[in-house]
This record gives sequence, structure tokens and C-alpha cells, in this order.
Amino acid sequence: MNKPIKIGITGGIGSGKTHVAQIFMKMGVPIYFADDRAKWLMNNNVTIVKKVQQLFGSNAYKNASLNRAYIANKIFKNKFLLEKLNSIVHPEVSADFKKWVDSQKAPYVIKEAALLIESGSYKDLDAILTIDAPLEVRIKRAAYRDKQSKKEIEKRITNQLTNSIKVKVADFVINNDGYTPLLPQVIQLNTLWN
Repeated sequence: MNKPIKIGITGGIGSGKTHVAQIFMKMGVPIYFADDRAKWLMNNNVTIVKKVQQLFGSNAYKNASLNRAYIANKIFKNKFLLEKLNSIVHPEVSADFKKWVDSQKAPYVIKEAALLIESGSYKDLDAILTIDAPLEVRIKRAAYRDKQSKKEIEKRITNQLTNSIKVKVADFVINNDGYTPLLPQVIQLNTLWN
């Protein structure tokens, strides 16, 4: 049997990439939510746990679970630590994704990831779909969703590539400006990839 086509969905904070992925999922497309899987692996993958503890010390885990607040505080103040953490997690997520793809029988699968391009994992995919939305719309959505201030969201955005760069790298773009209907755009791509 042929391996499925591997499509990556990305976009900046608040662009709606997870929402679009969920629409594809309702259409029967297998979705690999890389960020959720990375969180699971950071608690359950022995290699990651050991390396994270070496990098951040004994406070990295609390009650056998990743101490997210502690790690977030460290990495947002220190880009070197963020890069080091990504170099620990991304290869393990990539290996996990490859195993997951091998178990799928659909014509195509989707990997949804915020840092698809930044991590370099887009290189293992057949096509990239970027979800695009104006910056102000994205900030407003993310602030509402995450219950954070506009300033906190803007700070997180500085750790990601701009959406304009993600659009340039993309093979396909979905406009999620809040006015353009999403479903026809998703249906068109589903027809193309099936």
C-alpha cells in the first residue's frame, strides 16, 4: 500500500490552524497535533525527560510532570535555552510522527504544528498549508482564547516567524480573516488531496 501524502498545517498564534485541522478531522482526515504530542512526549519519553532535567535542573519536573511555568519562565528570558529545548524535543516528535504516518491508511494525513517551519520538520512533508489572518485578528483571538493580555500575546509572537514568511514558504494558503468562509477552502483542498 502507498504511504499517505503528508501535509503540514501551520500559521502564527491565533491564525486558526487548530480550527482548520479540526475541520479536516471531521471530514475523516487523520491529524497529528504536534504540539499536543510534544507535551505528552515531554512527560513520557525517557530520553526527553532526562535531557530536560539535565538542561533545567531538578525543578524541571514537579510530581512526575513537566513544570511548565518554571520552563516557560526560563525559555522566554533566554533564547539559547529555548533553542536547546527545541533541539531536544523536535527530533523526538519527528520520529514519533514518522511512526504515526506508517500506521495510517488514508490518502493523506495532516501534521498541525505552530513551529513547523522553525523546527525544520516541514522538510519531511509533501506540502505545507499556512493559515493566514491579519495580525490584529490573531492577537485578539489568542488573547481571548488564552486569557492573556495583548502584550503577552505580542511577546509570544516575537518567538515565531512572521505569517508573511510562512505564507511565502507555503504550497497552499487558507485565508482565515473572519470574513472569508473556511469550509469551501477546506473542501477544495480535500478534493485536491484525496
